[in-house]
Amino acid sequence: MKKLTLFLSVSLFFPFAVFAQPNPNNSDIAYVKANYQKFEYQIPMRDGKKLFTAVYVPRDQTKKYPFMMVRTPYNVGPYGADQYRSKLGPSELFMNDGYIFVYQDVRGRWMSEGIYEEMTPEKETHKTNKDVEEGTDAYDTIDWLLKNIPNNTGKVGVWGISYPGFYTTTTLLSRHPALVAASPQAPISDLYRDDGFHNGALMVMANFGFYPFFTNRQDGNPTQRYAKQFDYHTDDGYEFYMKAGSAQNLSDKYYKDSIRLWTEMIDHPNYDQHWKDQNVLPHLHDIKTAVLVTGGWYDAEDLYGAIKTYETLAKNNPSTPVYFAMGPWVHGGWSRGDGDHLGDVDFGGPTGPFYREKIEFAFFSHYLKGTDLDLPKVSVFETGANQWRKYNAWPPREAVEKNLYLLPGGKLSLDEPKATDDNYDQFISDPDKPVPFINDITIDMKKEYMTADQRFAARRPDVLTYQTEVLDKDVTLAGNIWANLKISTTGTDADWVVKVIDVYPDSVINNKRTSSVKLSNYEQMVRSEAMRGKFRNSFEQPEPFVPGKITPVNFELQDVLHTFKKGHRIMVQIQSTWFPLIDRNPQVFENIMKAKPGDYKKATHRIYTSKNNPSYLKVRVLAGE
Repeated sequence: MKKLTLFLSVSLFFPFAVFAQPNPNNSDIAYVKANYQKFEYQIPMRDGKKLFTAVYVPRDQTKKYPFMMVRTPYNVGPYGADQYRSKLGPSELFMNDGYIFVYQDVRGRWMSEGIYEEMTPEKETHKTNKDVEEGTDAYDTIDWLLKNIPNNTGKVGVWGISYPGFYTTTTLLSRHPALVAASPQAPISDLYRDDGFHNGALMVMANFGFYPFFTNRQDGNPTQRYAKQFDYHTDDGYEFYMKAGSAQNLSDKYYKDSIRLWTEMIDHPNYDQHWKDQNVLPHLHDIKTAVLVTGGWYDAEDLYGAIKTYETLAKNNPSTPVYFAMGPWVHGGWSRGDGDHLGDVDFGGPTGPFYREKIEFAFFSHYLKGTDLDLPKVSVFETGANQWRKYNAWPPREAVEKNLYLLPGGKLSLDEPKATDDNYDQFISDPDKPVPFINDITIDMKKEYMTADQRFAARRPDVLTYQTEVLDKDVTLAGNIWANLKISTTGTDADWVVKVIDVYPDSVINNKRTSSVKLSNYEQMVRSEAMRGKFRNSFEQPEPFVPGKITPVNFELQDVLHTFKKGHRIMVQIQSTWFPLIDRNPQVFENIMKAKPGDYKKATHRIYTSKNNPSYLKVRVLAGE
């Protein structure tokens, strides 16, 4: 989380200077001060509220510059016209090249006026010209900058990661003609499906300790005060959340309804109008701005947002340049560091610097400064094979849909099951002894879980495992994965967690650069997702299971580009708890947010593997593989 600053009235005169030669680090405050002058403004919006904005202008005023802007709820500090950031722009490449950098506190956050509303993309109707939303705030800001900051080229670019990624998307909704380039990076798109819930299962670990950060502003009064962060008094998240119980119990015990955004979350477990109003995807039409959507295959927070934002923009705006970049990164990992490994898994070399120079910088330089651009519409990193791939569309048009069937005896195959009898595998799911999401003691949602070894889970009796024979050639999955399960349960509700895993051979050589873990027979998670069973037919209208009745449960696991190498195996694991990544399901049909200790019941779950009731994953396999 970032920092912020104070309003000072300043002159619009910018003293002349030339850019200093880049120093070895290129990101220290001395370099920024030598080459940029900082100004702070309260920019008026159409309803009279003012948004705090810090502007860094090149001291060399012999030429004009385009704007690079970020709008954020996290703060634009340090505050004070004499207090400088140590880095400007998405990377040092921008800082060295010369732009007018703009940082703005969004409405209702930090030093900006107004009341903060979480994710307000676009309202259905505007009764007056003073009605506001994030798109109008972006429009008014851009308009003010163009008229009040000298020596600008009249072109604006905008970028942001995570929540600022969402605000980048809503800046597109301003549809301002000066906005020529935008890069939503790991953008939240539909809060119910991104950070908040995954297919109706509450992402409790990711959210509970996050929302206190927003309590520094409960009204319309600007502030630089940081909120007090939650103190767990332990490093053991598994034990903490087990003792705490339901989401409502967490709230009653620790927050007492003082955290508004957390309270809104647990008060709306279904996909109701509260969440629909926050979904930006339906509004992404009539966009003329060139867009670069960026995400990471191992983004534990907003993988869905990046994929769906690209998918929606490309579909609804066919004549607009829309680019897509995905690499082997965690949340925001492309913006910093080498991106050469995650946990025990190595990616063959640095991937972050390539993205920052050849994709991100090249994109903005072209649309803001007119440089040449040799960038495919889709730049995606193929994990497993550890190479960049270029495509004209995503998923690749040459990818062919196939089914990976779960078969009796723990087998996984492209061949359909032959037995007509209702074969099944079953396990007992006990909410009082849930399966951990990672084989580690942690209070945080460790991002390494997305590539972590799954052997600890495979050895539990409440996890079903299916795997292929040893592969005689490389198999590359490219695109989204759908789980199509036939299940039954003795309860009236249940969660279903499906994990796709790359099983290494005995002969694999341990990579000591990234890990001391023995990689022989390593079970690397490639993709995983949860489904809260009562939402299997509708996220708006949950319904119970009929005990013992064979029932389809279908859900999306999201996209991958991964090669299972010759000599490896493909594995699928299925379980019903994933704790405390998601909250526990009592396995009784009720409002899980408010479950009592006595509500949590054991249940026996069955996965069917017969010709009459097949369970399978629908995957996309690159043609010829």
